Amino acid sequence: MTFSLDLLLLALSLPVVAAAGYLFVATLLSARLPVPAPTVPHRRFRFIVPAHNESAGIAETVRSLLGVDYPASLFDVLVVADNCDDDTAEQARAAGAQVLERHDKERRGKGYALLLAFTQLPAEVDAVVVVDADTLISSNILQAFAARREQGAVAVQADYAVRNPNASWRTRLIAIAFGAFHIVRSRARERLTLSCGLRGNGMCFSAEILKQVPHHAFSIVEDVEYGLRLGEAGHRVFYSDEAHVYGEMVTSAAAATSQRRRWEEGRKELVQRNATRLLHKGFVTGNGVLFDLALDLIIPPLSRIAVASVLGAIAAVVLSVLSHEWRFSVASFGFCVVALVLYVLRGWSVSGTGARGLLDLCLAPVYVVWKATLRFRPASRPTSTWVRTEREKKSD
Repeated sequence: MTFSLDLLLLALSLPVVAAAGYLFVATLLSARLPVPAPTVPHRRFRFIVPAHNESAGIAETVRSLLGVDYPASLFDVLVVADNCDDDTAEQARAAGAQVLERHDKERRGKGYALLLAFTQLPAEVDAVVVVDADTLISSNILQAFAARREQGAVAVQADYAVRNPNASWRTRLIAIAFGAFHIVRSRARERLTLSCGLRGNGMCFSAEILKQVPHHAFSIVEDVEYGLRLGEAGHRVFYSDEAHVYGEMVTSAAAATSQRRRWEEGRKELVQRNATRLLHKGFVTGNGVLFDLALDLIIPPLSRIAVASVLGAIAAVVLSVLSHEWRFSVASFGFCVVALVLYVLRGWSVSGTGARGLLDLCLAPVYVVWKATLRFRPASRPTSTWVRTEREKKSD
């Protein structure tokens, strides 16, 4: 009886082992990447900032973009004020940006705003850089993207980090999660010459690739959707480890729940439409980029892998104690737990949250339970409509 239960647990552990193994390999390959040699600036860039009712912070973002370490004659800033009810457009112009105002009550959302901006690029623009309206950037971002363009990259993703990690324990845990997901996994995928995927903020696209693969991505996860289309067209997204964009994260549970649930719903719909097809196509053709993109879609969020690993490990240990003999399932689920701990600790080590972040990891079970239970809460149907996440007011 115990042998049969052990085999059952072992079988149940296989998908968890596969997911944890993927993260374990990423951890092993997450050393800092070499930085390409700088080039003489000659490529022209355009920053594109899609914005919906971002009056409070758009000026600061524009000033950050205008302050990059790159010749001023070789870049400009365009803010797409999409269906705004406030003075986002006026604030952006006053800060020094060009502004494109868009009014379309039927086709709303970031994807539509980007498509409009992409289709109106001046002929001299070599590449565009998409930055969210609540974002600050590192001054080297255009230098980093120019270096990747010299290497032949048609799409590049900068490191996407948290702008306000010390706002609360929640934002510090998000910073650690970003460190694991954005840095650890992206470094590994870049080292293996795979596509690091797109994160929605800090993305760079060449003008020619936007013509070859039009940005017809309008879901709530339009960045992931377009990254898949690039992969199917034979292009990978390069990762720029030394360039950073810093986005503001919400601190309240209510705002975070709404934001995360919409994202989870959109990603779930994307998985249902694409995962099996990409997995089959990547396997049959031997295309590592497509196969990895499919795996990245299929692998569940870390919270679900963690819950399955811990519950499985507890069941395996209980079975071993009752049978007075260690079982194979202990080793399989034990590997999962160890792999996840190493992955999270590596995420912490690159997050910059220091000792405070390490202490906040004690609250990780609360965060994991919150994320793991999102799927059981009633939610509306995913939509591409632009829903601005409410942010906390800044105190003086």
